[in-house]
Amino acid sequence: MTHLTKSLLFAFCLVPSLLAQAHEYSQGDLHIAHPWSREMPPTAPTAAAYFVVHNQGASADRLLGADTPVAGKAQLHQHLNRDGLMKMEHVAAVDVPAGGEAVFAPMGYHVMLFDLKQPLRDGTRFALTLHFEKAGDVQVEVAVQKEAPAEQAQVHQH
Repeated sequence: MTHLTKSLLFAFCLVPSLLAQAHEYSQGDLHIAHPWSREMPPTAPTAAAYFVVHNQGASADRLLGADTPVAGKAQLHQHLNRDGLMKMEHVAAVDVPAGGEAVFAPMGYHVMLFDLKQPLRDGTRFALTLHFEKAGDVQVEVAVQKEAPAEQAQVHQH
């Protein structure tokens, strides 16, 4: 094997691990950690995006909405247990407390993506713009994965 062939082979092996690594975004006092979505069947009309918003500031902010080019519509949603039944509801905004966080994870808050324009495949990424009341718009890249990251998979297990 030539040096170039070895280098290319190493680079191709490295790409999947780089895609799987956590990725983070900051704007002002807000820090958005590891936006991700689960791989969906090619015919799925909907999906959800998850992440954690950390507010390192002294004043609260609010997530007002989101949009993405991969879906016809994106809405903030939450899962609620009402009378022993799990229900999903649209919410107008999600508070991000000063010095606190808002967790978007399975069975909790999430960005619901409707009318998907393309399949969400493991190892790919897509743009998602988050609209905050004070911090303004923050564009992140959502990593599509087969399974939830270990730290989020355990957040809402009962």
